[in-house]
Amino acid sequence: QVQLSESGGGSVQAGDSLRLSCEASGRAFSRGTVGWFRQAPGKDRVFVAATTRGYRHYADAVKGRFTIARETDTGTIHLQMSILKPEDTAVYYCAAFDGFCTATSCRDRRLYNNWGQGTQVTVSS
Repeated sequence: QVQLSESGGGSVQAGDSLRLSCEASGRAFSRGTVGWFRQAPGKDRVFVAATTRGYRHYADAVKGRFTIARETDTGTIHLQMSILKPEDTAVYYCAAFDGFCTATSCRDRRLYNNWGQGTQVTVSS
């Protein structure tokens, strides 16, 4: 069983940047797929980004502003968020599963069987 822990959330102004981090414990997670999802108040949890088999996939809403990256030595996954907008406000969740996905299937949260507790990101205008 993998335990995921997110960090790096906070309150910022529109146009600012934040970097979220996801660390895994319990079992090394140097392979497989790791993704980020977010859930705004009253809305469904939606896909943000994923890294799988060396590929990176992004939701259209964040493409060009967010970057997902995996640290080779630690396995920590980062989500670098730039040019933040008020609509980026949400709880951000790290998720992982021991397999690979395509640009389409990575967006399906049902593939992910390990989830963190989430970290709040609030962007003010």
